[in-house]
Formats: sequence, structure tokens, C-alpha cells
Amino acid sequence: MLRSLAPYVSGLVWMLSLGYGQTGVTYRTEEKVFYRNDASPTPEMKERCFLDLYVPQGIRDFPTVVWFHGGGLKNGERFVPDELKNQGIAVVAAGYRLSPKSKCPAYLEDAAAAVAWTFAHIEKYGGSKKKIFVSGHSAGGYLTSMLGLDPRWLKAQGANADQIAGLIPYSGQCITHFTIREERGIRDTQPIIDEMAPLYHVRKDAPPILIITGDRNQELLGRYEESAYFWRMLKLVGHPSVEIYELQGFDHGSMQKPAHPLLLNFIRKICPNPKETEKKK
Repeated sequence: MLRSLAPYVSGLVWMLSLGYGQTGVTYRTEEKVFYRNDASPTPEMKERCFLDLYVPQGIRDFPTVVWFHGGGLKNGERFVPDELKNQGIAVVAAGYRLSPKSKCPAYLEDAAAAVAWTFAHIEKYGGSKKKIFVSGHSAGGYLTSMLGLDPRWLKAQGANADQIAGLIPYSGQCITHFTIREERGIRDTQPIIDEMAPLYHVRKDAPPILIITGDRNQELLGRYEESAYFWRMLKLVGHPSVEIYELQGFDHGSMQKPAHPLLLNFIRKICPNPKETEKKK
């Protein structure tokens, strides 16, 4: 469904989402976990390929969001969004190699390795590997869509893209990312759709998808229109569970906060009644 949300509606959704958290649940953080399993990690891997975990205690089989930061594939640091804390879910915030030190597809390989690490280890922390969601803003949204739509990246890391519970790209490029085009000497206003574009890989059997963008009149480089076309093509190939929200009044950067409640509601829909998650004995 294509939906457009005015700011006051976003605020209402925000308030409704507050009930998603679980009272009495404590959380712990584990920082700077190296997630690559390469025999000889490169210096850039040793610098960037870490993740931070934010994990609920005393409950099990909780959902997990693997979160990728934005920054145009050139900048940014891993972080756990405050709005996703105390919500009965785990968050795995992953860093990745950046351009220009590293070139395509290094950042995609890292993102896939971080998700594969989560599949391999989240049960040790009490989570369910059947409830792993992938999300991120801007460049992180691009990585999210690529991992979910093009299975080869996770397959190379020994994981299966179709086992992702859901994809929630925030304002991510759906054509070939502008930094990848820049690495090839192509200007950022020259649209390209090739194997490095989520649009190239639309398929009906991809995981459930929630696409969120800022206001079409305030977004970056036609990001809303890319996302709307991505949504339309997924519908045309027969994808049974894809929605798009446009957050009116919010630009590319400010759309993150009002998007988080939509992510939480999406998780609730796919993994109902998180408050009733069985307590550890």
C-alpha cells in the first residue's frame, strides 16, 4: 500500500508505538565485536568491521534489527538509535568499510557478513534467528535492500537472504548508489540501474518490505521517486507484502525519528505479541 503521512499523523503513530516496549526488562550492551571471519583481515576491515549489540535480558526469542548507518557509503559510524531502545528487541549496529579507501563491493560484503554473524550468534544472546530484520538509513537503506533482494551477498557468507524476517530501508537508493557511480566516473545525476541496484533484483519471493522515505519535495536526489518506483515494480512482479510510507514535512536527514515507530509496528505485525515473549527459566 502507498501511504503518505503528515507530521501530526507520524506523531500519533509514534505515541502508539510506545506500548511496544516491555516494562521491567533490562538491557545490556556489548561493544566492538569483530564480525568478519576472514583468515587475513585487511587493515580497513580491522578498522571498520565491528558491531555493537543492544540486547534485552531475561527474555528469549525476541526480534533483532540489524541496523546500518548512513553517510553515502563514504562516512558515518555505527550507533544504536535511541528510539529502538527499551522496545523488547535487540539491535545489532554494524559498521562497514567506506569509500574511497575501499571500493564496491566491499561495503556490501561487510554488510552481508554482519547479517550472517547475527544469524550465527543471536540465539546465544537469547534472540530468535527466525526474527532477524534488516534496516538502515540512506546508505544503510541501500545496503538493506541489496542484501534482501540480491541473495548472492548473504550466500557468499553462508546465510540465506530469504530467512530475513523483514527489510525496512529508510530513504535508501534503489538505483545504483551514487558513490558506486562516482567510483566509475559517472555523475550523481546520471541514473543507472544495473546489478548494483536494488531495482535490478526485484522478485516476488523476497522478504516482507517496508519502504520509508521523507517528503518528496525535501528528499535527496529524487529518493522518494526511486522508492515509489521500487514499490511499484515489487507489486508488479507479485510481491505479496510491500508497503511504502512518505513522511511529509521531513527531509532526508530528519525522517529517521518518525520512521522508527513504523519499523516497530512492522515488527509487531510480523512477530505479534512481543510482550508475551516467554521468560527464560
